[in-house]
Formats: sequence, structure tokens, C-alpha cells
Amino acid sequence: MAASPRIRNALTLFSSRDCVVCHRVRLVLAAKGVSYELVPVDPSKPPEDLLDLNPYHSVPTLVDRDLVLYSAGVVSEYLDERYPHPPLMPVDPLSRARLRLAMLEIEKKWVPQVQAIQSGNKAQVEAGRKALRELVLSSLPLFKAAKFLLNPEMSLADCAMAPIIFRLPALGIVLPKEAKLIEDYGLRIFRNPGFLRSLTPEEKALRELPM
Repeated sequence: MAASPRIRNALTLFSSRDCVVCHRVRLVLAAKGVSYELVPVDPSKPPEDLLDLNPYHSVPTLVDRDLVLYSAGVVSEYLDERYPHPPLMPVDPLSRARLRLAMLEIEKKWVPQVQAIQSGNKAQVEAGRKALRELVLSSLPLFKAAKFLLNPEMSLADCAMAPIIFRLPALGIVLPKEAKLIEDYGLRIFRNPGFLRSLTPEEKALRELPM
């Protein structure tokens, strides 16, 4: 019979050390200025607590006392509502729906390419790089539309997008000069002290951080 998971009084996040999906949640927590206990997870050897808490054994997994949440989208929206300041979603339904669609596209199209580059075989890596580069370039109009992703202020959509833009050099994605506004978008977020707090030591080593 498996032992009961340890009762945690603090907000706890089970997170991989280098993962765009986990980084998304850590960035939300950093933007909110919320203190939490970080439990680093090797996905190939998940700790017993995680096995007991999450039937999918996946990360990120958030534990808030007796509440256990998984899936980055679910966790991110919970945190935005649980800690309402600063808000990371607009008030009006139309804008919220647009941002949710943008986040869904990131989850369904962008993240799988990042994962293929990080852990696939040679053919998968090459295909992932080609597909991700095309996705980035095809998204240029989104970065032209507003200071942040489809919004004048930083939102949950930026928390999903920024970890990918941050990793582009490490993933071997080289953008042309006409895509400079994407790098400029990233720098606006990377220079924020909250972004630095969201990074694990492994992620800090992925690229030189802007001053």
C-alpha cells in the first residue's frame, strides 16, 4: 500500500528543471510575486509524492494545501484568480477568449515542436526546428498588434509564449532581421526581475540574460 503524500502547508509546485510548460507556470507565479516551494522533478523518475498526487504523473503539478492541480493552462488560470493582483487576463470576454485561443495554439502547435527538438531523434529535431521557425515567422502580425501578445499589458498568453521565445537560440532557431520585433518583445519580458525569478539554474544557462 502506497504511503500517503506529505501534507504541505506552503504552495508547492512540482516542476521540471528545463521545460517550457513548467516555466509557463513559474512565470505566472513570479509575475504575481507569490512565494512557493519548488520541487524539481526528473520526468523519467517522478518522486513518490507526485505519483500519489497526480494520476498522470505529469508536471507542472500545483499543490495548494488539499487542492491538487495539473495542466499548465488550468494551473495558470487558477493562480490568476487565486492571486488577483496584478491581473494577467483582460476583463472583457472577447479579449479573454482571444487570449485563450492564442494559448491553445501555443499548447497544441508550438510546444510539441519544442519538445521534439529537445528530446526527439535527428529527423524529429530537424522537422521540429523547421516547423517552429515557420510558426514564429507566421506569428509576426500578432507581435505587431500590441506591446504584448494581443494585449497592451502582460497576460497569461505571454507567460505561455515567453518561455519559447527565450529558448529559441538554444533550440537552434535563427530568425531573420525582419523578425527583430519578436526578439524585442522577448527582451521586454526578459528584463523584468520577475522573469529572472522564474528561471531555474538550468534555464539561466540557456542564453545570456539582458541587462
